[in-house]
Amino acid sequence: MSLHPPAKAWTYWANFLALCVLTVVTWYTARMDLGVLSTPVALGIAVIKAALVVLFFMHVWESTPLTKLVIAMSLFMLTVLLTFMFTDYMTRNYDVLPPVDHAAVSSVKH
Repeated sequence: MSLHPPAKAWTYWANFLALCVLTVVTWYTARMDLGVLSTPVALGIAVIKAALVVLFFMHVWESTPLTKLVIAMSLFMLTVLLTFMFTDYMTRNYDVLPPVDHAAVSSVKH
């Protein structure tokens, strides 16, 4: 027994069209020179595409509040873990490493 009525066909077609348009936008922005904004723009488009897939193709839009809570908490925990990881990475002190002798490294035969 289903908890909600089946989705209308136009919903799937609209999402398919949106995903196709966003794929073309991704390709177009990858061809452009955006400098340091290339990665954030590509990630932003990817997040929008992922949200469309999760919300509509995985039926989260019509699911119970518990399912939405689980997904929200999962995203929250992912955010916390990524924040700690990037904080650790940004606070590393690389000045204490010994200098690398590039001549000695390149002279090593394999």
